[in-house]
Amino acid sequence: MKVQMLAAATAAVLASSASAAEIPLRDFFRNPEQSHFTVSPGGGSVAFLAPWASRRNIVVRRPGKPDQRVTSVKDRDLAGYFWKGDKRLVYVKDNGGDENFHLYSVDLDSGKTRDLTPFPGVRAEIVDGLIDNDDQLLISLNKRDPEVFDVYRIDLKTGRMKLEAKNPGRVTGWETDHAGNVRIAIETDGVNNTVLYRDKPGGKFRKLLTTNFRESFSPLFFTFDNQRFYAASNLGRDKTAIVEYDPKTGKEVREVYARADVDVDGLSYSRKRKAITCASYETDKPGRECFDPVSRELYARLQSHFPGYQVDIQSADRDESRFVVAAWNDKTQGKRYLYDSKTRQFALLADIAPWLPEDRMASVKPIQYQSRDGLTIHGYLTLPKGKEAAKGLPVIVNPHGGPWARDSWGFNPEAQFFASRGWAVLQMNFRGSTGYGRQFWEASFKEWGGKMQDDVTDGVSWLVKEGVADPKRVCIYGGSYGGYATLAGIVKTPELYRCAVDYVGVSNLFTFMTTIPPYWKPMLDSMYEMVGHPDKDKALLRERSPVFHVDRIQAPLLVLQGAKDPRVNINESNQIVDALKKRGVEVEYLVKENEGHGFHNEENRFDSYAAMERFFKKHLD
Repeated sequence: MKVQMLAAATAAVLASSASAAEIPLRDFFRNPEQSHFTVSPGGGSVAFLAPWASRRNIVVRRPGKPDQRVTSVKDRDLAGYFWKGDKRLVYVKDNGGDENFHLYSVDLDSGKTRDLTPFPGVRAEIVDGLIDNDDQLLISLNKRDPEVFDVYRIDLKTGRMKLEAKNPGRVTGWETDHAGNVRIAIETDGVNNTVLYRDKPGGKFRKLLTTNFRESFSPLFFTFDNQRFYAASNLGRDKTAIVEYDPKTGKEVREVYARADVDVDGLSYSRKRKAITCASYETDKPGRECFDPVSRELYARLQSHFPGYQVDIQSADRDESRFVVAAWNDKTQGKRYLYDSKTRQFALLADIAPWLPEDRMASVKPIQYQSRDGLTIHGYLTLPKGKEAAKGLPVIVNPHGGPWARDSWGFNPEAQFFASRGWAVLQMNFRGSTGYGRQFWEASFKEWGGKMQDDVTDGVSWLVKEGVADPKRVCIYGGSYGGYATLAGIVKTPELYRCAVDYVGVSNLFTFMTTIPPYWKPMLDSMYEMVGHPDKDKALLRERSPVFHVDRIQAPLLVLQGAKDPRVNINESNQIVDALKKRGVEVEYLVKENEGHGFHNEENRFDSYAAMERFFKKHLD
C-alpha cells in the first residue's frame, strides 16, 4: 500500500512539474495546423490553410473524402484566399514582403494554378469579389502608373482583363453597387477627399461631396435598390456613425447607428434576405448591435452555446444556412465550428492552437489612465499568470503600430509569450489611436515624439505608481510606428527604460517621407499635415527624429528589420544602428532578406522572438 501511495505521489509531482514547465517559444509563434476556414458557396465544402513545407497552403475538405491540398507554395505564406464558385479558389501572395501582391486562381478539378496578374512590380487589389458571379472578379492594378490604380474586370477562365474604370489620376478607392458596377470613386488631392458618383453604370462621374482629411466619410455599400448607400461618417459629429446617404439630394437621410463613447465603423448585411444585419464597434472589447430579428436570434443562440467566449461568424454559404463560427477570448485563439442553422448542429473544424492550454494563459485586463494634459488613455495590461497581485514586476511597454490604429482585447501571442516568461505587458491606445473619435485622433497631429510619446511615458508612470512595475526593470518594444515610439522613448526619456527593441521602426522622419511606396504618394500632403513638412517643419522633424539624438540613448537596443520593407525602408534601421555603433552603444541587429514590413515566415518569427527572449532575459531578469 505504501509503495502504491509513494508511486501515486511521485506521479502527481511529476505531472505538476510537467504542467508548470515553460511553454516552448515556438508554440506561441508557429503556424496553426488548420486555420482561416471558409465554407464554399454551395455549403458542401470547407477550405482552410495548413502548413506544407513550413508555408501555409490551401486545403479543401469535402464530405466522405480525404483532405486535399490544392496549393504548393514554398516561398511565402499565402496572404489570403476566397472561394469563386464551388470548384475554384483565388489566393493572394507577394514576393518576399514587397507587398506587390499577385492574384492566383486554382481549379479544384484539374489542380491547375494560374497567375492572374503576372506583372512584375505591380500590386493587385480586390475591388469586388462578385460573389454571385463565379467566373469574374473586379480588381485594381497600378500597372499603367505605379502611383494610381485602374479597375479591371478579369475572366477567371481565360485570364483576360478588360478595363472597367480608368483612374483619372487621383482616385484612391472604388466602390460598386450590388450588381457589381463601379458607381463610386474616392479622389484625393492629398488633403481633400472627394466622393465621385455616377447614377448608372458607364455614366459620367460627378462630384458628390468634398471633405478635408480631418473629416471622414467612407461609403460602405449600397441600399438594395442601388439608389442610396450606407457610409461611416463623422461629418457634423465627433464619433463616426453609420448613416444612410442619398446621392440625388446630396444629404444624409438617417443615422442608422451611433454611440457616444466610440466610433461605429462597420455594417454588415444579408445578401439573401436583403437586410442590414449588425453594426460593429469596439469599446474595451469588440461589440455589435444587430437590427433584424434573424441576426439577433442567431447570435443569441451562438453566444448561449459558448458562454465566456467572444463569438464571430467568419464565413457563410450563399443560402446563409451554414456558417464558420469562431469562439475565442483573451486566453485562446479558440475553436472553429461549422454550424448548420437548419439542424442547429455544430461540427468541430479545429482547435486553432491546442498546444497553448487556455488555463495556462494570462488574462488581458482593460485599463485606463489620465495623460498629463487630461486625456483618458485606454489600454490593456497582461500580468503573468499567478502574479496578478504581485508588485514590482518587470514590464515590457508595447506601443502599437500605425500609429492611426489601435490595440484590441483578445488573444495576443506576443503578450502571452512575454507573460509566460514572467514579464508584464502594457499596451496603450495613445492619442491618435483610432476608434475614440475625431478630437482624440486630431490630438496626435504633429505630435510624433511629442505628446503621443508623453502618453506612453504617462502609462509607465501610472504603472509604477500603481506598484505593478519595478521602475528599474522597464523595457520598451514596438513595431512600425511602435518601433519609432521605442526609439523616441529611449531618446526623450533615456532614464526610463532598461532596454529597447525596435522592430521595422522609423528613425529619420525626413528619409521616411521620401521612401514610402509610390501608391502612398497621393496621401503625402496629409502626412505632412499629420506628421510635419520636411521644409516648413524642418526644426520639428529634426527634433522628433531619433537618429539625430543618439547621444541621448543609454539603453541597450535590439533592431529587427526586413530587407524588402516597402513602408519603412531598411535605411531607417541602418541609420540608427550605424550611429549607435559609432558611439559605442550596445546594439544588436537582425535583418531578414526575404521579409518586408514585419516577419511573416515562420522560421523568421522564431529567430526574431528568440533574439528578443535572450535580450529581455539579459536586461529584465
